[in-house]
Amino acid sequence: MKSRLNIIAFAAGIITTAAAYGLWSHGAKAENSILDNTHTPVVKTAYTEGTVAPVDFEKAATSAVPSVVHIKTTTKFKQVAGRRGQEQDPFGGMFGDNDFFKRFFGDGGQGFQPPEQKASGSGVIISSDGYIVTNNHVVDGATDISVTLSDRKSYKAKVIGADPNTDLALIKVDAKGLPVMPVGNSDDVHLGQWVLAIGYPLNLDVTVTQGIVSAKSRNIGINRQGSAPVEAFIQTDAAVNPGSSGGALVNTNGELIGINAAIASPTGAYAGYAYSIPSNLMKKVIGDIMKFGSVQRGYLGISMAPDEMNDAAKKELGIVNDDIDGVWVMETDPKGAAAEAGIKKGDAITKVNGVTVNTDAQLSEQIARMKPGDKVSLTVIRNKEEKNFNVVLKNKLGTFASQETAAIESLGAEFSTLSKEDAAKMKIAGGVQVVKINGGIIADQTNMRPGFVITKVGDDAVRSIDDLKSAISHQDANFQIQGVYPGSNEVYYYGINDFRK
Repeated sequence: MKSRLNIIAFAAGIITTAAAYGLWSHGAKAENSILDNTHTPVVKTAYTEGTVAPVDFEKAATSAVPSVVHIKTTTKFKQVAGRRGQEQDPFGGMFGDNDFFKRFFGDGGQGFQPPEQKASGSGVIISSDGYIVTNNHVVDGATDISVTLSDRKSYKAKVIGADPNTDLALIKVDAKGLPVMPVGNSDDVHLGQWVLAIGYPLNLDVTVTQGIVSAKSRNIGINRQGSAPVEAFIQTDAAVNPGSSGGALVNTNGELIGINAAIASPTGAYAGYAYSIPSNLMKKVIGDIMKFGSVQRGYLGISMAPDEMNDAAKKELGIVNDDIDGVWVMETDPKGAAAEAGIKKGDAITKVNGVTVNTDAQLSEQIARMKPGDKVSLTVIRNKEEKNFNVVLKNKLGTFASQETAAIESLGAEFSTLSKEDAAKMKIAGGVQVVKINGGIIADQTNMRPGFVITKVGDDAVRSIDDLKSAISHQDANFQIQGVYPGSNEVYYYGINDFRK
């Protein structure tokens, strides 16, 4: 029987994606390991070309530790619609002092006010002027964030942006001259390679553990934060515990090759395996947030067959050759990038830009590194014949869709402008009522019920369908829908994540 997976604090919630702050201070250019393309290994070891030195944990640990920080957060109680519309669920989930989210479902909040929730995690400095990468679940919904360096200096931090789909977030402190960790190439990571995990587990001081890489591109199905999660973890047996979330997985060159994100355990504590987000994926996501304020993610427009399919599913797809190592296409979006390039149901994708992909996790990771408009070469097996297709990736709604119409349609609901009479009865200035909820973002990401009256999207007031279209069309990737239900005085908030990606 499969053991239950306990994760380090995955949760969906309301994310505030601010416009990217200035990346350089006045005067000298700040060192930045995400946007700078060149670097020299801090420590030369057996993994550095041209050397034969033995593995040295001490030098790698000494060089990397100053760049790993302790993050402490406070989440204040806020009423948000829950599973049945009346439950108390602050920002979609809480996590306690031991870095585990705990879901609270109340009785409608009749006079009960939960206390502030405090938690801790880790982060990695990737820019000398104060940019720090961590997990989304570490800072999700936090109203106060403090960062403590290994030298005990502390700073207040702000969330710059987040991507629930990859469980990554970028925060910033007001500081200069911080020690930057160089980012390595996670594609070069190999099975059996020695690695170090660095973080602040169990509210301890900075801690270093060692292990080996035991698997790559591992999908364990634990990210429930975004609408299109990407899991392609580096699996290691380096000890990682609650509080290590957002910390560094480092090679013996002292380079960052992963962001620690989760553990597999029947107890909630370390039991043998830990999972890290590859540095190449992290670099793309965080680089987008720095440049654009949100993640620019390209989509193929396909659904992938599970890695293990039964005979009936194979027959339906027309699979006649089980020996092909690739990712089978279950369905294609008729308006999607793959379909427009000629990819069909039953094709097996074996390479992306010449890189072999054998699993859906490998394919997802390769595509997640690209943005809408990027050209991708796909190698496909069709009827035992190898074919090559050039695909231009789209965003989730399609590159050529009418922005406002496509944006509101993607919500998956039918709307009507609230009459003045009904608005007066509800004692509000106006709004747009949700008449019916179909399949779409609202159904996938929220527990909104028909009858809900939208009064605000992000910071924009909504009084009509045109207001709703306008407000939705220019939102960033993550925003709130605010409103009320008829007969209730409570204000409800629904978080939308990874919109238009």
